[in-house]
Amino acid sequence: MAMTTDASLDGQATIARDSLITRWLSGTNPTAFSIYCIVAAFGTYFCMYAFRKPFTAATYDGMIAFGVGYKTILITSQVAGYTLSKFVGIKVVSEMPARYRAISIVALIAIAEFALLLFAVTPVPWNFVWLFVNGLPLGMVFGLVLGFLEGRAVTEALSAGLCASFILSSGFVKSVGRTLIESHGVDTFWMPAMTGLFFVGPLLLFVWMLSQIPAPSATDEQLRSKRSPMNGEQRLAYWRRHAFGLTGLLSIYVLLTVIRSLRDDFAIEIWSELGVENEPTVFARSEFWVMIGVVVISGLTSLIRNNRTAFLSALGLLVAGFVIVVASVVGQTYGQLSPMAFMVLLGLGMYIPYVAFHTTVFERMIAALRETGTIGYLMYLADALGYLGYVGVMFYRNSVTSDHNFLSLMNRTSVVVAALASVITIFLCMHYTTKIPRSEPIADENN
Repeated sequence: MAMTTDASLDGQATIARDSLITRWLSGTNPTAFSIYCIVAAFGTYFCMYAFRKPFTAATYDGMIAFGVGYKTILITSQVAGYTLSKFVGIKVVSEMPARYRAISIVALIAIAEFALLLFAVTPVPWNFVWLFVNGLPLGMVFGLVLGFLEGRAVTEALSAGLCASFILSSGFVKSVGRTLIESHGVDTFWMPAMTGLFFVGPLLLFVWMLSQIPAPSATDEQLRSKRSPMNGEQRLAYWRRHAFGLTGLLSIYVLLTVIRSLRDDFAIEIWSELGVENEPTVFARSEFWVMIGVVVISGLTSLIRNNRTAFLSALGLLVAGFVIVVASVVGQTYGQLSPMAFMVLLGLGMYIPYVAFHTTVFERMIAALRETGTIGYLMYLADALGYLGYVGVMFYRNSVTSDHNFLSLMNRTSVVVAALASVITIFLCMHYTTKIPRSEPIADENN
């Protein structure tokens, strides 16, 4: 795992080139390297969620603003900022030099925390504006963290660890938020900022750990293709070459983002409708089991060395996830599943395909096609469209129906999404089976 000095990598280890840790990581075995990277990436993104999701742990019962439920306004406002951030990230993240990633992560999260403080002191309902501001910087954090991990022989395992953070952390910070409100009497509007402050110290530690990670080795580049920043002309050319397949993949991702976000943002309401109330730890407990299942399944794809096989297998995982979604909804509808079993299975079915995009689909597609590029461009294009679709669903729901049964909404939407996405995936399997070459480069073990 010797450290490359290729200038195109723009000095990923510039911050820590002479660091003892960086030198150790460059020469250590893949297992130790992977554990270090997973801890750093997991910890960083886990902490980021403490600045993004705690406000959803509050119910804001009976609060209406502009004729719409106040919580819906808050969620839509933050997601709108997060969505805009993803569009900005298509350019910023895909072009950012590696040496600026770590400091950028800290700066972006600092802006988000400041917005939460202003949210607490600004009169209702106008404080919703600050959640828009809160979402603006946070949308770029994932791509910056992912930039430390992509283009490596063990990228799936590393990315699975990163994705585990947003599965577990969302439930964990909700549990922290509910505990602050119910057990410590913290005001609903101050709770998000206070939750974030608890995570400042760990955040700085984990970001520092990220900054020590060396650039991909020559063997990594040979196995997965070189990853370089992409300018606007290169991004457009890449899209034109792969427009058909990318359109299908992005459509699936948009649909996934909608149902995943519904389950996540309105978890407290859905649990309540399932008959589970006043149990702050239920969010963390359910997501823990989802995380375990998804990480094991996603991590196993790293064992598949052939990029074409791994990519097509990932498409198969998408369909498997959709089948689990439908089965869980049917089981809940007919009273065959407990609330916990239902939420765990539904989460598993949603997150298997959602995480597959982050860990395998785009990573192995780039590698199988043997093109120079960056996963950051594809992920940010997908995220931007996905969250834009979710904002559209929220506006549609508020303008067309006054139904506040989130469980029913989630179940209906999940079944429709699973059916439609499965059909698209099957067509994509046929398309890529003929498009991706069967030959694979053989890594030089001496690198």
